Amino acid sequence: MKKVAIQGGLGAYHDIAARNYFGEEIEIVPCLTFKEIFLKAQKDEHLIGIMAIENTIAGGLLLNHDLLKLNDMKIAGEHKLRISHTLSALPGQRLQDIREIVSHPMALMQCSDFIESLPQVKVVEHEDTALAAREIMEGNTPGIAAICSKLAAEVYHLEVIREGIETNKRNFTRFLVLAHEEMVPEIRKSSDIDKASLVFVLPHSEGSLSRVLSVLSFYDINLTRIQSLPIIGREWEYQFYIDLTFSNFERYRQSIKAILPLVGNLKVLGEYVEDKHIVAD
Repeated sequence: MKKVAIQGGLGAYHDIAARNYFGEEIEIVPCLTFKEIFLKAQKDEHLIGIMAIENTIAGGLLLNHDLLKLNDMKIAGEHKLRISHTLSALPGQRLQDIREIVSHPMALMQCSDFIESLPQVKVVEHEDTALAAREIMEGNTPGIAAICSKLAAEVYHLEVIREGIETNKRNFTRFLVLAHEEMVPEIRKSSDIDKASLVFVLPHSEGSLSRVLSVLSFYDINLTRIQSLPIIGREWEYQFYIDLTFSNFERYRQSIKAILPLVGNLKVLGEYVEDKHIVAD
């Protein structure tokens, strides 16, 4: 049975993404932080990780980009999940009974319109949506509701008061599947690799980025995402995280060789199969 480390508790959206990708026959290893996933993986070469990397509303999770660069786990796949939030509380609670809502700051932000319709309710931030639900169950606390997934409500025996309370229904999160390099081939959905993620540093000179993009274009490589992050200690210099898609793996490899003279500290974070399907939670 595969062991999959996630940030958050059982019923978190990371849990849903893991089960969608691998199926139900997995052992979930909850972690309080994303960094803890990598720390546990250092001690267990068979541990797999699931980590959110970007959201269509909030953008990229910047700290997670650095975790990818600083650690040895490779991206073995990706999963795109539609995020739909519920307001859940102890059984028998009604909306008018709720005096406090607790959840992760991101979930609170994504449900801002619903929350604003309840001006009498106190809003409390929590480190995780599912763990917020668990605390309500363990404390047997009436009058408090969690914004969490429907799965979390089921896991912790809460009752869903409202479903689909997110402001924007086009709310999707992209998760990365992480593994030690020797495990990557057995985790990939297919051998037809058509996507890659890289990080590199560019010289602080005019046109350095455009030259790299021109080379990639020549090799018919499609740049689907670019994220720049400052290099600490080197003012106004940046490292670039990019996602590429391609139809010819050999052409992609040739393009990597071609940009090597133009970039510094290039690291291939993973070569994997693009998730072209979005699964509702």
